[in-house]
Amino acid sequence: MNVKLSVTFVMQDLSAEQQIGLAERIVAGDREAENELVGYFSPRILAMLCARTRDREASRDLLHDVLITLLRALRKGQLRQLDRLAAFVQGIARNTAQSYSRGRAFREQPFADEPPAAHSGDAVEESQRAALVRQALEELEPTDREILLRTLVQGQKPGLIASALGLDSVVVRQRKSRATRKVAEYVRKAVTKHRSEATE
Repeated sequence: MNVKLSVTFVMQDLSAEQQIGLAERIVAGDREAENELVGYFSPRILAMLCARTRDREASRDLLHDVLITLLRALRKGQLRQLDRLAAFVQGIARNTAQSYSRGRAFREQPFADEPPAAHSGDAVEESQRAALVRQALEELEPTDREILLRTLVQGQKPGLIASALGLDSVVVRQRKSRATRKVAEYVRKAVTKHRSEATE
């Protein structure tokens, strides 16, 4: 509890006027303002991510994702209340950390709803199928994997995912469809190969 409170505090130590000024400059296309935002918030975002994920290495990677999402959203004018810039940053960082944690649990656990083998003689066990799906997810581009995990794990709709990732909802649907096909094809080929080797 204390950790979260301290992180919230350092996120919000810019005055309302400073937050408005910085946000307005970014919306206007001021690259120097973007550099200022990155320099100011990066250590604060990293501290929050580390506190929530308890994984410093992963948090460094997530920091990059947060900054990209943040800058895209600001450039598109998605921050309605400019004096709430710090809260906006905190929200994106929190959602990113939650998505990572849920995705990690999703990848580490067997798929409970994985369809059973077609018959008892199937060469590939359910646990092996689950492992293949996890491998397939790791082969996806980071954004495609994020979209698929947000869809499957969190049940998010394309519109919400698009807003979080700074993408168009049509693009999200296309990438989700493409990622789903890639995972299915990866598993299909691996299963076919395994069965072929088992019968030799």
